[in-house]
Amino acid sequence: MINNKPTTDDSLSLRQLQATVDEWITTVGVKYFSPLTNMAILAEETGEVAKVMARKYGDQVAKPGDMDDLADELADVLWVLTAIANQTGVDLTEAFRRNIEKKTARDKERFRQ
Repeated sequence: MINNKPTTDDSLSLRQLQATVDEWITTVGVKYFSPLTNMAILAEETGEVAKVMARKYGDQVAKPGDMDDLADELADVLWVLTAIANQTGVDLTEAFRRNIEKKTARDKERFRQ
């Protein structure tokens, strides 16, 4: 909990997510890493998702001690993606709305053929 507000609520909006991440980073974490550092962390976390997927759904076999918590790895990706959005001034709610509009216009017939 941050300021007596639950931080793990399944009904968080993207704006609430961005506010929660910002509040955590600026209080508990003290400050944001640089955007370039966060980009490297995003690549690292994405690789961890890929590793879990390759072992759970692909042909690779997990080594002793491998972590295989896909939900946690996806949450790590969401966290750092949100941090990057915050520090670069991206409103994820608006960006996602525009992205859905773009995809809908571009692909509304594409996959029906």
